[in-house]
Amino acid sequence: MYEVEVKVPADHDAVRAALADAGAERAGTVAQADTYFDAPHRDFAETDEALRVRRVATASEAFERDIVDGDLAAAIDAVLDGDDRADGESRVTYKGPLLEAESKSREEFETLVGSGETAREIFSRLGFDPAATVRKLRETHHVDGFEVLLDAVEGVGEYVEVETEVETDGEVEAAREDAYALLRRLGLDPDDQIRTSYLGLLLADD
Repeated sequence: MYEVEVKVPADHDAVRAALADAGAERAGTVAQADTYFDAPHRDFAETDEALRVRRVATASEAFERDIVDGDLAAAIDAVLDGDDRADGESRVTYKGPLLEAESKSREEFETLVGSGETAREIFSRLGFDPAATVRKLRETHHVDGFEVLLDAVEGVGEYVEVETEVETDGEVEAAREDAYALLRRLGLDPDDQIRTSYLGLLLADD
C-alpha cells in the first residue's frame, strides 16, 4: 500500500469554511501520541524511514461541540487520558523512504496492537531506542475520496494534510495531482507544501 500525502501550513478556521463549501463530511477529532524509534542496525535519518508506535484516542461528543483553542497540551491530555476520551487504540507503523520530490508519498505498513505500552517495551528490548514523541489533535474531513486532516501539533503548529492510499506506485502521480487540485479548491497552494515530517519539524526546533 502507498500513502499519497501533501502537507501545508494553514489557518484551520479558513480551511474549515472552505471544506464546508466543498461539501466535505466531518469525521471527528482524535488525539495522537506518536513515539518514534531509532534502529540499532541503521540510521533512519539517512535511510528516510520511520518506525513508530501510535497511541490514538477519539474525542467525546462533548469535546467535539467545543474544540479547545489555546492550551493544546491540555486538550491532547483530556482526549488521551481524561474526561474527553471516548475510546482508543494503538498501532505500529513502518514508513518507507519518500518516493518522489513532489509530495510526501511513501510505502506504509500499519497494524493494530493490543497494547502500545507493550509494543514500545518490545522495541526497546530489541535495541530500538525512543527518539521523540509527537503529540497532536487531528480533525478529519472526507471529500472526493481524500482525507483532509487538520493537525494542531504540539510544539510545531497548525498544518493541513490531504492524503489517500493507492495500491501501486504507478498510481501515485495521478493521486498526487488530484491532491494538488483539492488543495487549490480549499484556497491552499501546493507550492507551500512541506515534506519534512512532524518529527523532523519538532526536532529542528529543539
